Amino acid sequence: MNSTIKNISALEILDSRGNPTVRTYVILEDGTKSFASVPSGASTGQNEAVELRDGEKRYNGTGVQNAVNNVNTEIASALVGKDASNQKDIDYTMIELDGTNNKSRLGANAILGVSMAVAKAAASSSKLPLYAYLGGANAVRIPVPCMNILNGGEHADNSVDFQEFMLVPHGAPSFKEGLRYVAETFHILKGILKSKGMATSVGDEGGFAPNCASNEEAIELIIEAIKKANYKPGIDMSIAIDSAANSFSPNLDGNYDLIWSGLGKMKTADLIEKSAEWLEKYPIILWEDPVSEGDWEGYITFTKRFGDKIEVVGDDNFVTNTKYIKKGIEMGACNSALIKLNQIGSVTETIEAVRMCREAGWRYFLSHRSGETEDTFLADFAVAMDGGHLKTGSACRGERIAKYNRLLEIEHELKGRSEYRWK
Repeated sequence: MNSTIKNISALEILDSRGNPTVRTYVILEDGTKSFASVPSGASTGQNEAVELRDGEKRYNGTGVQNAVNNVNTEIASALVGKDASNQKDIDYTMIELDGTNNKSRLGANAILGVSMAVAKAAASSSKLPLYAYLGGANAVRIPVPCMNILNGGEHADNSVDFQEFMLVPHGAPSFKEGLRYVAETFHILKGILKSKGMATSVGDEGGFAPNCASNEEAIELIIEAIKKANYKPGIDMSIAIDSAANSFSPNLDGNYDLIWSGLGKMKTADLIEKSAEWLEKYPIILWEDPVSEGDWEGYITFTKRFGDKIEVVGDDNFVTNTKYIKKGIEMGACNSALIKLNQIGSVTETIEAVRMCREAGWRYFLSHRSGETEDTFLADFAVAMDGGHLKTGSACRGERIAKYNRLLEIEHELKGRSEYRWK
């Protein structure tokens, strides 16, 4: 069959926050058709690849018609006639065409949409599911779902400083059961919040966003829910935290102001001591962005102190970019990197970031964005990358559930050959 690209086009659609994003369509010479939709983040690192936004009146400046136009003209002209199965050639042709170091001319949203749609088209043309096409015959490991259950920071309007508190069902025997553990606990937590007269509205990623008396109360509510759901904290399920410390570090330099909870100003050392208290007291298994992206010494100190006990994940400091991940590996700044397709802006570069982590003996944590779509590319990609864990939101909101349901489908397709483990 001929997997040559025949046509590429794009249009402006809306993401889960009602903001514009890019959807790209690819048609191959053999008649294969595919499309992909690009997510968008709210809590972003300074060095992320640049989403091209129109900056005009429509959609309050957030329109993506210029990115769409770039797909329909320059990118399509450069790629039509190329073989969709040569992903690296496709992606690097677009990177070179863009000519900037952050994809700001054509837009990372334009480039990634094409990159994802081409991968999907090539998989379909090969008569393979996407996870097998990208990951090979041994792509059988279904990730442990790190489910966002309570939100704070920039993902909610409440009194909690840290952005995400996640449930991690590492003690479950399968993805299907792990998903059940966290979904059941999510609904139990809703009942607990309701009984205490606390808000049960949800944040951007579907986690609850109550006003808690303290950051500690957020964790204690989750532990209460785990126990009430008849699971054992630290054995069946543990907690993962994303501090998103950029959001309370005005200068990204090791000075912090925990404004939402009222704890006030802190230095790196104070923040790390607070973390030590929590790690002693609570079943925490993973901690993402415990300090701000410019606080490299803070990352090193945190990892030296706690890295043998928990997974220390860098997100805003690495932005899925091998340049910064390499720096982190050399400095010992973390022991894991968050991996987001749209932070770097192409499938090939995302795979290269994963490979760098793997070769250094680091873990890598696949992730969605707060502005998502119903596209399930991430679910297949997580299985293909064999990373072992994934965050893609809570047990509500259709754009999150779509990824979980796709993982259930993959586990079912593998007919008992799938693997599920934390490490």
